[in-house]
Amino acid sequence: MFYYIGRYLAENFQDPGFLRLLGYISFRSIAAALTSMAITFLMAKPLIRYFHKRQFLDYARNTGIPSASDKSGTPTMGGILIVVSFAASTLLWSQVGNGFVILVLFSFLYFAGLGYMDDRAKQSARSGEGGHSEKLKLVLQGLFALGFTLVVLSRLAPFPEGEGSLLYAPFFKHAVLSGAVIYGIFVFLYFIAVSNSVNITDGLDGLAIVPSMFVVSGLGIFAYIIGNSVQAKYLQFTHYPGAGELTVLASAFAGASLAFLWYNAYPAQIFMGDTGALAIGGLIASFTVLLKQELLFPLLGGLFVVEAFTSQLQDKIGVSWIGRRLFHRAPLHHELQYRGLAENKVVVRLWIISGVLALLALATIKIR
Repeated sequence: MFYYIGRYLAENFQDPGFLRLLGYISFRSIAAALTSMAITFLMAKPLIRYFHKRQFLDYARNTGIPSASDKSGTPTMGGILIVVSFAASTLLWSQVGNGFVILVLFSFLYFAGLGYMDDRAKQSARSGEGGHSEKLKLVLQGLFALGFTLVVLSRLAPFPEGEGSLLYAPFFKHAVLSGAVIYGIFVFLYFIAVSNSVNITDGLDGLAIVPSMFVVSGLGIFAYIIGNSVQAKYLQFTHYPGAGELTVLASAFAGASLAFLWYNAYPAQIFMGDTGALAIGGLIASFTVLLKQELLFPLLGGLFVVEAFTSQLQDKIGVSWIGRRLFHRAPLHHELQYRGLAENKVVVRLWIISGVLALLALATIKIR
């Protein structure tokens, strides 16, 4: 909204003063971060009290690790804080009519809605296992992934002509794959996998939110470069006009994440639940696809990849096919707990690893 106010003033007044700053992505990014942070802080305590009153509390799954069951009774669905603050800040400070912004925001809100439905189902069943079936969730996620893929491959996509079906890889200046069918199948499967990876990681206090902030902030830097014709040419990226607006969204998410961490850090006063975890997964998936950085995600979001991989390896191959566990516990963070590491130590060490991976991902900007 403020972007359009600034543009109107610039076009109709000779000297709009400091309001000319509204046209700059850098200024609006800082403002978006501060706004989302402020909204989260203002909403957090009243929401926590409300959830206690309405008994919207966590029902822990039995992981065989005592500290997991100790979390029963903590308010869940705290992802509402992230969703509201991020969406509000985005609407206030971004160029809302921008195609990149529309697709990312819609992805974020759709997956937040799916997560909210699952959280409410768990509350109704009063069980951490009482959410919607895995099949139903995959169908609903698949429908969106299919629609998103079709938009990306169509003329509705915000890419320059001919870019929609190209796949880029770190360290390479030119596309490594081209073809609507192959790329479309890849994006469909990729979107479902990435959108669920944050949910799998969200098992300890503060574990998922910091790596998510690292990933989205890193993507925000890529968005700024790709959306800037001078920087894109210098660093040998394909320039996507308008992609720089995603930097504002990345900043809005970073502000919301920092404020949420205030209440989600050990010992957590509130959990994000599926509402937040699926919303963040949808955000990251749409960000990477629209910036053509899908193959960067295994490095940038390496923690999410390992968490999801160990979980699926345990459930689908170990338990379902072989008939025994491949790990003592899965995903990775529970395995580390089982081996004797305290919860807060597991969380901080995985934060450090995630931060290092983010720095390595940023190093690929110059190595092309």
